[in-house]
Amino acid sequence: MNKDFAFGKINFIMIGISMLIVVIGFVMMTGAASTETHFDAEIFSPMRIKVAPLICLFGFLSVIAGIMYRGKK
Repeated sequence: MNKDFAFGKINFIMIGISMLIVVIGFVMMTGAASTETHFDAEIFSPMRIKVAPLICLFGFLSVIAGIMYRGKK
């Protein structure tokens, strides 16, 4: 009995790697926050406001590519 699924093995691998990239981007955005008594200027670091969102965007676009990828038939 041959079942024809919407996604193949390659699609799931691509989506999994892409979601890992998104999670890495979100982890890069986290860090110590400012409190009422202490201001932490690190919240404005280029990694947290430029690099990490671009990594997340790349991950989300890769998820779309993983969904749209059509294997060889």
